[in-house]
Amino acid sequence: MGYFVTVETDIKLYIEDINPTGDKTIVFLHGWPLNYKQFEYQFNVLPSMGFRCIGIDWRGFGQSDKPLEGYDFNRLADDIAMVISTLQLDHIILVGHSTGGAIALRYMTRYKEYGVSKLVLIDAAAPTGFTSETARKFLTETYNDRPNMMREITDTFFFQYITKPFSDWFFQMGLDAASWSTAAIIKTLRDEKFDTELSMITVPTLIVHGVHDKVIPFSQAEILNDKIKGSKLIPFEYSGHGLFWEERKKFNKELIDFTS
Repeated sequence: MGYFVTVETDIKLYIEDINPTGDKTIVFLHGWPLNYKQFEYQFNVLPSMGFRCIGIDWRGFGQSDKPLEGYDFNRLADDIAMVISTLQLDHIILVGHSTGGAIALRYMTRYKEYGVSKLVLIDAAAPTGFTSETARKFLTETYNDRPNMMREITDTFFFQYITKPFSDWFFQMGLDAASWSTAAIIKTLRDEKFDTELSMITVPTLIVHGVHDKVIPFSQAEILNDKIKGSKLIPFEYSGHGLFWEERKKFNKELIDFTS
């Protein structure tokens, strides 16, 4: 079931809400520059096992409104807070991939973990995101040839082989974002850090990360594991930045086990 939630005057986010009567609720935050559809291979499985799965397209991405401003982590976390408040969600498992993981972390610290019982970070873009050099490259390509930039991202995203139709689907997902929001997030990933916030996380936290990740190195996950007290790190030996697809059966099992 799809619908929109107003998060700011004249700005609505698209929500995909599958199995609203499920016993446990998992809220998924996608990565840059994608949308909730990246979690298709979780939504195919988890709702039939009794989970309520909520996918949120951030502002500027997927089917959500695409304003010119509001792409810092504080505002993006505020958007998530509005969704959680509007839908009256509680005891959720909050799952964030890549930049979505950074947004999840900012929500947890900015809103004192309100409504969240457990946190899952997938290849999270934290405690740091893009280097200045990487950001400069992506910004140049976004402003001059965004389709080529998205093709390069698709080519480096996965460790395992993907078919051309899958690559085309993934590529188009990235182009569904606005160019200005795509660029704005690059700047946010370049400028914002999480070094001092990680010790504030108190809920049980699962960190999963592809060993072969070329977008966010595995060393980032090791830092998160060290800084977030009591967290558990599980390496995915056959994945790059897309373990939710590359090792989807393992990821789904780890996620299910973590929720119990």
